[in-house]
Amino acid sequence: MSVAQPGAKRRLSINPTGPLPVKQCCQQGSGRMAGPNDPIVALVGAPNVGKSTLFNSLTGSRASVGNWPGTTVEVARGVWRLGGFQTGAGPDRCEAAHHDCQCEHDCQCDCQGDSVPASGQATVIDLPGAYSLDSASPDERLTGELVVDVPATEAPDLVVALVDAAHLARSLFLVSQLRERSRRLVLALTMDDIARRHGVEVDSYALADAVGVPVIVIDPRRRSGLDNLTRVVLETLARPVPPARPRGRPLDQSDDDERFSWIAQAVERGTQSSGETRVRRSDRIDRVILAPVLGPLIFLAVMWAVFQITTVVAAPLQDGLDALFSGPLSRGASGSLNGLGLGGGWVEGLIVDGLIAGVGSLLTFVPLMVLMFILLALLEDSGYLARAAVLTDRVMGWLGLPGRAFLPIVVGFGCNVPGIAATRALPSARHRVLTVLLIPFTSCTARLTVFVMLGQIFFGRWAGTAVFLTYLASILLVVLGGLLLRATLWRDSPNEPLVIDLPPYQTPTLRLTAAVTWLRLKGFLQTASGIIVATVMVVWLLQSIPTNGGDFAQVAVQDSLYASVAQAVAPLFSWAGFAQWQTVAALVVGFVAKEAVISSWAQTYALASEDDLLGLGEQVSQAFEASSGGSTVAAVAAFMVFFLAYTPCVATLAAQKREIGWRWTGFGVALQLVVAWVLAVAVFQIGRLFG
Repeated sequence: MSVAQPGAKRRLSINPTGPLPVKQCCQQGSGRMAGPNDPIVALVGAPNVGKSTLFNSLTGSRASVGNWPGTTVEVARGVWRLGGFQTGAGPDRCEAAHHDCQCEHDCQCDCQGDSVPASGQATVIDLPGAYSLDSASPDERLTGELVVDVPATEAPDLVVALVDAAHLARSLFLVSQLRERSRRLVLALTMDDIARRHGVEVDSYALADAVGVPVIVIDPRRRSGLDNLTRVVLETLARPVPPARPRGRPLDQSDDDERFSWIAQAVERGTQSSGETRVRRSDRIDRVILAPVLGPLIFLAVMWAVFQITTVVAAPLQDGLDALFSGPLSRGASGSLNGLGLGGGWVEGLIVDGLIAGVGSLLTFVPLMVLMFILLALLEDSGYLARAAVLTDRVMGWLGLPGRAFLPIVVGFGCNVPGIAATRALPSARHRVLTVLLIPFTSCTARLTVFVMLGQIFFGRWAGTAVFLTYLASILLVVLGGLLLRATLWRDSPNEPLVIDLPPYQTPTLRLTAAVTWLRLKGFLQTASGIIVATVMVVWLLQSIPTNGGDFAQVAVQDSLYASVAQAVAPLFSWAGFAQWQTVAALVVGFVAKEAVISSWAQTYALASEDDLLGLGEQVSQAFEASSGGSTVAAVAAFMVFFLAYTPCVATLAAQKREIGWRWTGFGVALQLVVAWVLAVAVFQIGRLFG
């Protein structure tokens, strides 16, 4: 990889030796992570150009990355270690490097270098994807605000603009606007291999001369060119802030014409075409993948395979973990407590029947989560999931939503919270509200654990198909909910054409797949170790409080406050076939966190079981059989539909309130409860007719 400077010969322009860099002038900024005197480097560029992947490579953190547009919807921050590289800047440039310092504190310069960090690190921020600084959507507008519409003392010290070599002209519009501001700027050229496959050769040196800023060719997916990027960033930080390029008049259409003319000249000077018209591999694949009939069928087949592989492969691993928690671990904890004189009392009940039974049952699903996250990461990194927005564009049009509204909905299938945050990419406030109301109908991975458990208990080798059908039901709920809202509250909602960048198909990389998998697994484990533990302890406390005058923690679970509250609510679900109080109590706990349903069942049945050999699955099965009058499958299906549609977790409600306010959030909760109850009753009443 090479570093191209304006007017430079084709060689590295940075001296690898020389004086150590020193800290920047004491510029005051907000939210700096590396240190108050260290620089801030902002990553900007169009969606799907590789910003988040580069951010992860530079900082070693695990921000959300994916091979589709709209991944980054909030500002991610991290520390970029710049140590080991030196600039070769001399004392003669020290005064010039600090000429613009206007802070109140003393500006120290030891003239060993320039405005580069003595600590050898910087704060790097990954801004939302933007094609222009004048965009209307909230996330793209945020990029413009943080890069240019801030006081000089709070602006980034340097901007790294990522440009797609395969779509150079489109990427350079943002660069043309950045040049018109007084900012240090470096261009990072990505997708160079894709451009060459298209018959386009980008001359980074000629491009650097044309745009007037350094150009570095990088491949963040394979960590190629990052050393050169680090060197050129250090050298650019050591230079004075350049003046803004004049544009002659206030922003208007004529200025855009000037920008397009500048872009055309830069592309002409910086690229060479082989003249061959090549049919791209991605285009050939898309002819099949995006076919009107075959495309949706392929998508459904792929998702069915994902769920089938997940449930079949994970089953023996789950059985092994379940045996570990319910056997040696529980017996070992009981033995240790007995040795300490704490056996047989409330302490043993809390630890064994509470924490180990509750959290342990949830952790048995870790192998399933890992497999699911790996498979989805492979689909994302390959570029396949981005095609889902195209396949569903017509359906989104029926709902009065643009096709790109499907992207936040897809994110919602992983977790509703980031899916709701991703609606900021939609330019229309009406579209954002409607999408936020629909996302809680998507089946997040927290619900997945419950669906898989029920599938394995009641459907055996068809568990994968059963879980797949719940996801189809989730999609159907989104569609029906959208049609209902459009027919009532948004009758005049206009349709918008789909405008989206489809990334090229790529071979997934092991590093990126592992990073995304760990990011999602870490979130799952953090939930289990945080809110789930707290929920388990609250449930145990309620199960320990007697309602018949007994002693604390010495009460049968059916005589506890926990059971009494659930028994009062249970009759509401008699028509749905699951009026058993243990089942209803689990739903109440699920309002806090959906995966806590498993913990609730494990705690309840661990305390209530008279036969230690009777597993959790058998006890759940007996409960559904008793409450449904023998129509067990119909009752389980009704429960799964209710669990899919009823109120989201408290974290999702908080995200909804932040994006659309309490009024719309309350409306969404009421709508989901009504829809969930009606559908559950309908499923059970119809299902019982068939036995």
